[in-house]
Amino acid sequence: MTSESYDFNGKKVLILGGLGFIGSNLAIRLAQEGAEVKLVDSMLEQYGGSLSNIAGFEDLIEVNYSDIRDTHSLGYLVRGMDVIYSMAGQTSHIESMHDPFTDLDINCTSQLSILECSRKFNPEVEILYASTRQIYGRPLYLPVDEKHPIRPADVNGINKYAAEMYFKLYHEVYGLKCTSLRLTNTYGPRQYVRDDKHGFVGIFIRLALAGQPIRIFGDGKQLRDFNYVEDVVEAFVAATGNSQLHGGAYNLGHPDKHSLLEFVETLSEHANFSYEIVPFPKDRKAIDIGDYYGSFELFSSLVDWAPKVSLEEGLCRTLEYFTDHSDMYLASDG
Repeated sequence: MTSESYDFNGKKVLILGGLGFIGSNLAIRLAQEGAEVKLVDSMLEQYGGSLSNIAGFEDLIEVNYSDIRDTHSLGYLVRGMDVIYSMAGQTSHIESMHDPFTDLDINCTSQLSILECSRKFNPEVEILYASTRQIYGRPLYLPVDEKHPIRPADVNGINKYAAEMYFKLYHEVYGLKCTSLRLTNTYGPRQYVRDDKHGFVGIFIRLALAGQPIRIFGDGKQLRDFNYVEDVVEAFVAATGNSQLHGGAYNLGHPDKHSLLEFVETLSEHANFSYEIVPFPKDRKAIDIGDYYGSFELFSSLVDWAPKVSLEEGLCRTLEYFTDHSDMYLASDG
């Protein structure tokens, strides 16, 4: 069962973390749909926000430089908005273990602040939250569906799940229109690829583009599902305005699954680099989840959505984009 598509024309949209990877791709899509798009971003370098991500679309998008941890400014920003997309977050699992309090602040406390500001100043707004498959931890069965036990393997997963619970609670108690989407490995244009803190996908893409060797931890057989960013943006667009989703959390995913070795071999069809399989570092092994691929059947039963882009096509598009924009994404600064 699906709902009619949401008409974004003239709607006021706030994207938190809007200069980051997924937020900027969403912003461009919604601006092209006729929405009045405002982005909020702290521009903290380690979290991936960059004006390069909206290059060519600056006239269609308003930018506010603010931190979602600043509840004073947030209280003003949420007013008058029709839709809020909460895309800001600390995404590094290893960093969440090294600095758990910052992860708590950004991924949990700030989400509660968004809800409180919305409850007080704009209780009719719709909020869509970018969560993560990391909340499930090491899968007990595959594919992972929403009935799977929640067993986070790191601080990041705990805080993202706590945030989900706040969104659910505020829907049930205050009637806020909240929906959480649990993202799997997302990749594509505008992805943060400058360092090793944002997951293996960005690391592998950067190394491939630079022609540097890739090290695959473990045996390379770990299975994953991958979503091209265009499909993820489409999921958020399709979910907007669907009251059947409010109060719930839903998996995204892809019907195809690939090992890490297959991912790297697919990359190698479009770039020249070497790779090797090496033992896990101790800190990464401690939070590795093994195989993961999810079921998005529940989401697709309520929304007209299914991923369209294969890994082969998506990686080809991604490498082409970064090759064409290497001065903006692969340089040492700027």
